[in-house]
Amino acid sequence: MNVFDLTGDVAVVTGAQGKLGSIWTEALLEAGASVFALDRPGIATSAEFERLAVRFGPPRLSPASADVCCRAELEAALEQCRQTMGSPTILVNNAGIDAPPAADGKGYRLEEIPFETNLRILEVNAAGLFLVTQVFAGAMVRAGRGTVINIGSLYASVSPDARLYDHIPSDPPFLKPPAYGASKAAVVNLTKYLSAHLAPYGVRVNALSPGGVLGGQDPEFKRKFCERVPLGRMATADDLRGPLLFLASRASAYVTGINLKVDGGFTVW
Repeated sequence: MNVFDLTGDVAVVTGAQGKLGSIWTEALLEAGASVFALDRPGIATSAEFERLAVRFGPPRLSPASADVCCRAELEAALEQCRQTMGSPTILVNNAGIDAPPAADGKGYRLEEIPFETNLRILEVNAAGLFLVTQVFAGAMVRAGRGTVINIGSLYASVSPDARLYDHIPSDPPFLKPPAYGASKAAVVNLTKYLSAHLAPYGVRVNALSPGGVLGGQDPEFKRKFCERVPLGRMATADDLRGPLLFLASRASAYVTGINLKVDGGFTVW
């Protein structure tokens, strides 16, 4: 089983302070990699990240700041990564904007969604992902090896089912922003594009698309969502770690350009 061993690898995780970011970070650390944990400047350290820092600490885990839409900040982060850990061999493009229901119960009708809201989601989730890959996968190209894992979503494949959210107090009824799914579909297509162009340099590129991940949702949402999933439940952190390590490790040495759906079967019907 040593094909899953990441000892000696240097992994960059964007959006590392988020809920999924801590899952990817912990999985990589447990497999032996060092993790350069990127998030936007000024963001607070999460409790999960603090726990990992205590458990693994420097030099295995190093937090850093960069805006995924700012090339200068990303290039500075790459240099910091090289100086503190070495050249990156794994990139997890996790940073992204989601838009859960607003705490004040306010929302938009379809025809009222601000242009700027859609634009920002597309900018971060798709264009930002591409920019991060340009910078960090560029270093992998020069080294002649590496793997990039783009975090997608079940909504890259299907439209959000508004009935899952219609019990949530909101006026007008809550709508998942259209740009979210569009941006994740773009991530899947960019994965194919990048895999073709980087393969000659020994760099693999794949997407991992989780389904709904358990984490503080209200009971009614969980009931409706689980009824919609063939496996009958939401994903847990343990469900996501194995697929990530598969794509990050030599276990997937002949795999590139795929979208690995980890959704309990949500998208089969």
